[in-house]
Amino acid sequence: QVQLVESGGGLVQAGASLRLSCAASGRTFNIYTMGWFRQSPGNERQFAAAISWSGDITLYADSVKGRFTISRDNAKNTVSLQMTSLKPEDTALYYCAAGSQAYSKYPARTLDGYNSWGQGTQVTVSS
Repeated sequence: QVQLVESGGGLVQAGASLRLSCAASGRTFNIYTMGWFRQSPGNERQFAAAISWSGDITLYADSVKGRFTISRDNAKNTVSLQMTSLKPEDTALYYCAAGSQAYSKYPARTLDGYNSWGQGTQVTVSS
């Protein structure tokens, strides 16, 4: 398993940018898909973005595509989510997650594709 710790959340105005980071430790980090999910009160945890173990493939939810960019630095054991043009609808707890299958060919969009989770970092976007 991988231990994950998110950081970088905060309160920003609509249209602003924010960069989230996830630091990993424990099991080998650089052979797993990494993803970002988000959850607002009363809602299910939803997929936001994912990146393959090699960094070659990225995947985004339609709601964030074109605004968010996921990246990873395997040498530093980190994964980031660069968020731009933030909207109030982006307000949520953002979770970093590590995939369950080593060297997976394609990132998963669903919760069951991941088996390690961070504690979340809050992003609040005011109008």
